[in-house]
Parts: sequence; C-alpha cells; structure tokens
Amino acid sequence: MAQKFDNEGAAFVESPPPLTSINTQDSIHPGLRPSLTEIPVTPGIHPNEYASGGGGDSYFTHDINKVRDTMAQSPSDAASGARSNQEILRRMSLVGGTQRRDSLFDVDPRAANPSLGLSGGVISATFCIPHSLQYRKGADWGLNSRRGTSALFDSFKYLSSDKTPWNHTLVGWTGEIEPADDLTPPDTPPATTTTPRFTPLNKSSAPIPVDAFAKPVEIPQSEGLWISKEEKARLEWQLAHEKGSKTVPVWLYDETEGVTDGSLCLNDQSRWRRFAEHELYTLFHYKIHEPTDGRAERQTWADYYRMNQKFANRILEVYKPGDIVMIHDYHLLLLPSMLRQRVPHMYISFFLHIPFPSSEFLRCLPRRKDVLEGVLGANLIGFQSYSYSRHFVSCCTRILGFPSDIAGVDAYGAKVSVGVFPIGIDALAVEREAFGDLVIDKQVVDLRKLYAGKKIIVGRDRLDSVRGVAQKLMAFETFLERYPEWREKVVLIQVTSPTSVEEEKEDGNNKIANKVSELVARINGLYGSLSFSPVQHYPQYLSQEEYFALLRAADIGLITSVRDGMNTTSLEYVVCQRDDHGPLILSEFSGTAGSLKDAIHINPWDLSGVAAQIDYALTMSEDKKTAMHQSLYHHVTTRTIQAWSNGYIKRLLTVLSAHNATISTPLLDKATLLTQYRSAKKRLFMFDYDGTLTPIVRDPAAAIPSERVIRTLKALASDTRNAVWIISGRDQDFLSQYLGDIKELGFSAEHGSFMRHPGRSEWENLAETFDMGWQKEVMECFQVWTEKTPGSFIERKRCALTWHYRPSDPELGAHNARECQKELENTVGKKWDVEVMTGKANLEVRPTFINKGEIAKRLVESYGEEVGEPPEFTLCLGDDITDEDMFRALNGSNLPSDHVFTVTVGASSKMTLAHWHLLEPADVINAVALLNGGDTNVADLGPLAVVEGKIPAEMPGVHISDEMPGGKL
Repeated sequence: MAQKFDNEGAAFVESPPPLTSINTQDSIHPGLRPSLTEIPVTPGIHPNEYASGGGGDSYFTHDINKVRDTMAQSPSDAASGARSNQEILRRMSLVGGTQRRDSLFDVDPRAANPSLGLSGGVISATFCIPHSLQYRKGADWGLNSRRGTSALFDSFKYLSSDKTPWNHTLVGWTGEIEPADDLTPPDTPPATTTTPRFTPLNKSSAPIPVDAFAKPVEIPQSEGLWISKEEKARLEWQLAHEKGSKTVPVWLYDETEGVTDGSLCLNDQSRWRRFAEHELYTLFHYKIHEPTDGRAERQTWADYYRMNQKFANRILEVYKPGDIVMIHDYHLLLLPSMLRQRVPHMYISFFLHIPFPSSEFLRCLPRRKDVLEGVLGANLIGFQSYSYSRHFVSCCTRILGFPSDIAGVDAYGAKVSVGVFPIGIDALAVEREAFGDLVIDKQVVDLRKLYAGKKIIVGRDRLDSVRGVAQKLMAFETFLERYPEWREKVVLIQVTSPTSVEEEKEDGNNKIANKVSELVARINGLYGSLSFSPVQHYPQYLSQEEYFALLRAADIGLITSVRDGMNTTSLEYVVCQRDDHGPLILSEFSGTAGSLKDAIHINPWDLSGVAAQIDYALTMSEDKKTAMHQSLYHHVTTRTIQAWSNGYIKRLLTVLSAHNATISTPLLDKATLLTQYRSAKKRLFMFDYDGTLTPIVRDPAAAIPSERVIRTLKALASDTRNAVWIISGRDQDFLSQYLGDIKELGFSAEHGSFMRHPGRSEWENLAETFDMGWQKEVMECFQVWTEKTPGSFIERKRCALTWHYRPSDPELGAHNARECQKELENTVGKKWDVEVMTGKANLEVRPTFINKGEIAKRLVESYGEEVGEPPEFTLCLGDDITDEDMFRALNGSNLPSDHVFTVTVGASSKMTLAHWHLLEPADVINAVALLNGGDTNVADLGPLAVVEGKIPAEMPGVHISDEMPGGKL
C-alpha cells in the first residue's frame, strides 16, 4: 500500500482522522466560523499552538513550542559549538530532525511582506463560476456543479478554506442561465396540457412528460430571459453564503431602453464567449480560420471588450487597497490593463491555462496588439510550460517592440515578470475518492472480469479537434497492423465527452464526431469479430465513480492531444494507478509533458512511433513500471493544486516586493476618454506630429501624413466645440504644405517658436526679439560632427538647429551624439540662453524659453480661468522628451485631473510624466476616430459598446469619405 500524503503535498505523513468540529459546522459565512473567530492572535495559527505541552493533534505538522525551543535565536547562537558550516546552516534553517518551520508567509503573509501593505484579501477572476445555474422564478436558484476546469475550481476551494491565511472572493460570469422546468408538487391541480414551457432547440429532443402534474403552459419568451432585481439579489445572496467559497457573479447583458426597475434581459447568452472561443482558443491551439471581411469579428470583439470591462467594474465593487487580484485564462486577457487603468497600484497576476502560440501564429490575429497590451497590465504572468512563456515574451518584442528577456517584458517604465507554474490537482481528494468507495472497487472488478485476458488501454478526451482522438485511433490501428501478436489481446476504451468550446459546438456537420465514428467502425471491422471489438467508444459523460474505476482498471493511459494546456486526466491517472503502476503514454504537445518527464512521451502525428510505444508499454517489466510510476506519483502528490496556489502567490509577492517602487503607465482607457469627451462642451486637442500622428521614418522628409490621418483630423476639427492643435518640432513650411489645407487646425512650429491660429494664414513669431547669434557657433560644431558621422545631416530652422544621425550607424551615431552634446553644453550652453535637447536620433539646440510646455500653458490660459471657462476635455499626445514639457505643464495646471488625458506614444520602455500610453500612431488615429468618426474602419467598437451599453448600429460623429480605402498609416 502506498504511503499517504498531506493536503499540501509538502511532506508525507499519516493522514489524521478528520476534525469533526470543522466538518459539522453550520452553514454560516466563512468569516464567522469559530475556526477563524477563535484565533487568539494571528490568522492561520491553531488555538492550541500557544498552549505548552498540548498533546492533541495540531493544525501544523509539528509543535511550534518544541521547534522554538530548538531554534537558534541569533547567528552567534547558531555558531556556538558548531562543528562545520553545514551545522551552522542547519541551525539557522530552524530544522530539527524531521521537523521544519512553516515560513512566515504560510502563517501571515502580511507580516512577511510589510512593505506591500497587504489586506489579506485575494480576488480570483475566472470566466465562469463553478456552478451552472437554473432560474426558478420566485424560488431559490438551482446550483449544479459545472463540468471542466476542476483543478482551477479546487484552487479556489483551497484559497477559501481555513488552511490558508487569505480571505478569498471569486468573481465570475453566471454562465448561460437555463430556466428550470421543474414539475409542480403533487397537490397542485392537474394542468390541461403537457406542452413544455419553452420550445426545444431540437424538436426530436423535446422532454416527454412523466406524469400528469406538469406546469401550465406559458408563452415562450422569445426576446430573452428576464431576471428581476429581486431574483438577482437572491442569487447573489446564495452565492455569497455558499459553503466553502464567497462568489460574486458578473451579469452580462445589453442595456435595455425604458427599463428602470433594475431587471435585466439575457439574450443570446453564448455570444459573450464567442470571440474568445472562436478566435483566441483556436489560434492559441495553432488553428487558423479562413479570412473574412471582419464585420462579425468587430461585433464579437465589442462583446469581448465589454465583457472584460464588466468584470473590471464588478471587481472594483469588492476590491480593497492591498487586495491581490488573480485573473485566469484567455477569456479575460484585457482585464489586467482595464484594472490597471482604474487602480494603477493594484497587485495583479494573470495565468493562462491554455497554450500560447509562437509569434508567427499570433500575427494572424487582427487584435494581436490589444491582447498583448491587455495582459501586460499584470505584475506577473504565469504559463503552464516554458515554451509558452518563451513564445509570449517573443511576441511582445516582435509585435509590440518591447524589450524582453526570459524573466519578463519591459513595458512603459515597469517590468512585467513572466513565470512557469505547472498546475496540479487535489491529489489527496482524488485518491480518497478513487480508493475509498466500495462501488468503485466493485466496478474495477467488473471491468477486469469483462475484459479478462486482455490489456486495457484507456483514453478520456473532449471531442474537439485539439484533443487528438482521431490521431489516437489511427495510431491504435497502426499498432494492430504492425504488432499482430496483440490482436484480440488489447482493447482501447475511449470515452469522449462533448466539447466545451463554442466553435466546435457549432460544427453543424459533426465532422470530428463522424471521423471518429468512421475510424472506430473501420478498426472494429478489420480487427474485430462477432465476440470482440478492439475499440470500445463511449461518446458520453461518465459519472465520477465510472471515471475513477476506468482509470484504476487500465493497464495503459493514452493521451494524444495535438495541442493542450495542462491535461489533468494524466495526473488523475497516475494517482489511480497507485497500486498497479500502469504506464502513462503522453503527447509531447501537452503542457503536462514538461512536468511528467518520466512518462512515455510521443508525437501524436507519428503513428508508427505511437504504435511502437504502445508495444513498449505493454511489454515493460514490472520493475521498470514500478520505478516509472513512483517518480510520477511523487511528482503528482507533491506538486498539488495546493502547492501550486501557494507557490504562485509567493512568486507574485516576491515580484511585487522587488518592483514595488516602480510605476507603470497604463494603457489609455478609451471608454473613460469617450465618456468625458461626450460630456464636455469645450475640448482642447494637442498632437505632436512625428511619432504621434505619423511613424518615425529614416528620412524626416518622408514622414508625410496619410489620407487616413487627414480624414480623421478633418472630422475632429469640423466640430466647433473642438480646438485641435498640432504642436511639432517641424518648421512652418512643412506643416503648411501637408496639413495647412485644414483651416480649422491650429499649428505650433519649431517646438513653440511660431504659432498659426485656426482660420488664419499668417504665422506669429514668438522668438523674433531673441538674439540668434548662437546659431553660428552651433552650426560650426554640428558640421564637425557631421563629417565624423557618415550619413548624418543638419536641419536648419528659423529658431533652432537640429543634427540628425538616424541614417548613420546606430552605435557610432549615438556615441558621437553624446560627445557633441557635451561639447555644446560646455561652450554654447554656457554663453547663451539655449538648451541642448536629445531627441529620437537627433540633437537640437533652441532658446530655453521656447518649448512645447509654454505653448500648452498658453492654449489652456486662452480659455480663461473663471468658472465655466477652462476646457472640460483636454487630450495631449506625444512620443519623445520634448513632449514631456507639455505633460508637465498640464499636470501642473488647475484643470481637474479627470478632464485631462496626457498620453505618451511609442513602444520603448520609458519613464514619463504622461498618465496614459498608446503603442503607435495607428492607435492614436483609432482613438481619435472613436471620438468623432472620420474613419469607421479603424474605430474600436469595444469602448463604444461599453459607453452605450450595447453594440451601436453605426459609428457616431462626422464621417469623411474614404479617399484611400484600406490605406495604412
């Protein structure tokens, strides 16, 4: 009999009898349980731990008082009498014999991390709550266990238990709510009809009444399921008081006009998962759709964006400063940045439970930038395997341009850490359930009797295209063909449950199911007989008892997924083979393969290779099977879901402690931007040009505005409530030539030296009284360095001189620029009232009183300072150090902070005075198009749907004709 292990999987001990007082507590709020309220000092410490000489069972695996008696109180105590360095380390590690000291983190993580100001609260965000819901009008909701993601739900259960010091709250969508069609009690008068309440989707599957006491017929609610305010409150109360976990539901619905009583209508509920499961899930598993015109994708993206926003709103309703927010999986990729926008100092982690693709595949996703920027709002991003984390950081560099290494990504002044955390299972519970039920014992005996004299190969998979069921059957066919000695001596029992992926559910032709059925029929026809079929296929859900009995009765576990995250079936199989040591054959494309290194790894596409490994497993010696299983068993029973939860949070706290002083610049909150824009009557826009409206190019003369930029600016400036200014380092001639035709635009050239007001053609020289004698000395210096730097050149402006070295060798140019800057600062900079500014591959010398910040101040002050005079909406965007003057001026103004949006543009990781960031000029145009139309092809429907509560039929604002369809920035 194998040894037992404790719930944390950290040490093997004899399982103590259950504590009756804990198991029989009344169903009360978790925070009011005696096991919590009777704690004398620190949460997590057993009441008897402070009593000396107690002989009863302790919460801990050791007696704290005994350990304290043996621990060294200081380094000198540890060194006293020690015979070796190892002895000192042993004493300092507080380990005595087989006893070990629980870390301070396990007892009180707040005391272990005082600088973080932890509240002790953990908020977990997952797409669906652990319950599938049934709506019963006027009665309690039906709560049934939801299938799938059992390991994740076990993690939530553990974090909510008394075994951790955390106060845990789960936030998740209700899932698709089904109206209950319960039968009425017997004392209800019989109805006059037995017609079901709701028309079934498939008439052939309509329910058949079992007696005459069915409910009266009601008119089908074709417009959706209506939930009243009272019914919402009833469910929220039920979930908040559910035994073992506090759950807060997220309601996903469209705003309904005219409804003021708090009720909501649930319509087309599955659409909230459509983008995630049609676009993300498939591509993350290396499947690519045929290209479309993008209209449907824009609609599903808007729902996805709005769903993430509703999650953010719900989390903020329960969030307290110091809480840790743990976000799970691909449905909520935008949530980290949305939370970061609202609470910049929030502690956020994100864990992806499915594979992450290489950059070559992610590039195929139209929303690739949004997805990456969304998840980069987290402090720590976790993956199932090393290859997935490596793909992620590579995508951030190749697609976003962010610097990265194996430890993480540098994004906007902060380091986003990346780690690998293979998830586990609740091995103790699995073993208890698999071996502690006489019903399962009998089923195991029956299975072995049914297939007496034959080896049993077991597979349990969802019936979708990434689980590799077809590959498994083809490999088994190859095995029977090439190893005829095993015919009629081996049976493959394959259980397939319906897929949970929305796209696969909509496979109207049942291509996967048909292919599997054809393969089963072919194999059984070729290698079976009247008395025996080598493949037993069961397309159904199994009960828990049947499932564990099947895993225990198996001689081989066979998993052939072609792309998978963490396959928990393999972990459960290892536990269920505790006594029989059946080998595990595991696909190398499963996320579990990196953890279960002693399993037999196969390539599911190599049918001959899989067949050979099946033969190898069947002929393996008992000693080898035992050695292989012991290693796997030790891994599964120590790397449990409890150990995973603790390790993941510990790593997050380590990351937070290391980067606690770092402040990142969150992604621009477009929904907040749009809301403030619509509420304002006076609006001021200030745009830099190079790197903000147009990309940085090698030749500055080639940075001309695209038709899309011109269309968007025209639409924005056409609104008389908008004052739109281009504040650039460019000279008057360039700005007049390319943007001067838009009469409503205002211009500031040469970093504020010249101004041209909207509706005018003449330029105002703000530096005409300043002595420009310094230019001669600067020109001479620039000429010397131009000769030393091949490819560099000088740009002469009326009030400034700029030396460009972008065409030069990058290292030589940067080095010579530093030397040139030192020379100018020590000569011209000391004699004249000028400053030497470093830009993007350039040096510029200009008068100190001329900068973009002065222009920003002048524009704001031009409105006046009396009540109602200042602008109610100010948007300022720029990409380099000269634009920081504008951000500084606006941050120091008297304008309300929620009326001002300072946005830095660019992929470089930099410290900035701006409060928001955008990645590139294309994102600037998208954001502006969202505010006032101009280009419906690029505006993002997601933020608009958030503001309006539904997907709009058309974009608002002014629309300028598309003169260059499909044009790019």
